[in-house]
Amino acid sequence: MSLDTKVLDGNQQSAVARLFSAAVIRELAQKGKSPLFSRLVRDSLVINEASHTAPVSSIFESAFTLLRKKNYRHEYAYKAAITKKLLLGRHSLNTASLITEFRVENCKADIAIFNGTSTAYEIKSERDKLGRLRSQLDSYKKFFAKVYVITGENHTDEVLATTSTDVGVLLLNKRFGISTVREAPENPQRVSPVVIFDSIQIRESLEILQSFGITPPKVANTEIRSAVREIFQTLDPAATHSVMVRVLRKSRNSLTLSQTLSRLPESLQAAILSTTLNLKEQTTLLDALNTSIREALNWAR
Repeated sequence: MSLDTKVLDGNQQSAVARLFSAAVIRELAQKGKSPLFSRLVRDSLVINEASHTAPVSSIFESAFTLLRKKNYRHEYAYKAAITKKLLLGRHSLNTASLITEFRVENCKADIAIFNGTSTAYEIKSERDKLGRLRSQLDSYKKFFAKVYVITGENHTDEVLATTSTDVGVLLLNKRFGISTVREAPENPQRVSPVVIFDSIQIRESLEILQSFGITPPKVANTEIRSAVREIFQTLDPAATHSVMVRVLRKSRNSLTLSQTLSRLPESLQAAILSTTLNLKEQTTLLDALNTSIREALNWAR
C-alpha cells in the first residue's frame, strides 16, 4: 500500500506512534474495532484510494516504516528492535520473559528481559533528553544484574561520557540493527533485595521466600508486606537475584502469545508483548487486523 510520507510535524509523529499504544491494541482485541485507531489514521496519514481494500495490518506495517526512519524514530521503534533482535533473535518465549515499563523505585525501565539473568534497557531516542539518565541507571542497578542504554548516533558520545563503565551502551544504527558500543558486565552482587521486593508482586515475593525454605510470617493481610519486606532485608543479594529471575521468568511469561505472535506483522510484535491479552482477545485482534482499511476508517463515525 502507499502512504503519504511527506515530512510529519510533531503532532503527526505522535499520532503515528500512538497507533502502537496499548489503548489501540486493547480496543482491537476487546471490541474487534478501534475508534481511536481510526481517528489517529485520519489525523496523521494520507492513504490512497487504491489501498482502501488492504487490511488494517498493512497500516501498522507502513506506519512502522515511518517510525523506523532516523528523523521520526520513536521509543516504540527501539522497543520493536529489542523485541526482534534481542528477545526473539537470541532467545524465545520459552526461555525468556520481556516486561515493558518495569518499575524500580521512582523509575520505569523501558524494557526488562529475564532469561538466565536480568537485563534492563533504557531507551534514549534521537528526540529524548538525557537529564534523568544517571538517576534512572542508579535505580536499575539495584534490581538488574545488567543495565544497558540503547540510543541513536546523536547521543552515543554523550552517553558514553556520562555513564559509568558498569553500564552497557547499544546503538540503534542506520540499518535498524543494534550494535554494541560498550558491553555491560553482569553483577548480581550489587542488587538490593529490598528494592527487588518493592518492585515485584507479593505472591512473587512469597515464592522467593519459599525457594529459600523460609515460611511466610503469620500476620494479618494488612501487615504481610511490611513483614516480608523485613525478611528481604536479611537476604543475600546474589542469591535473591538468582531466585527472583527464575520466579519472574515463570510468572511473567508470554507463552500464551506464541502462536499469535507468529501470525502478526513484525511491526506489532512489541506492542502485543506489552499488552496482556487472553486467548479470545488474541483471536479478536487477529480478525480486526484483517478488516479492510475502508471499514476501519469508519470505526470512529
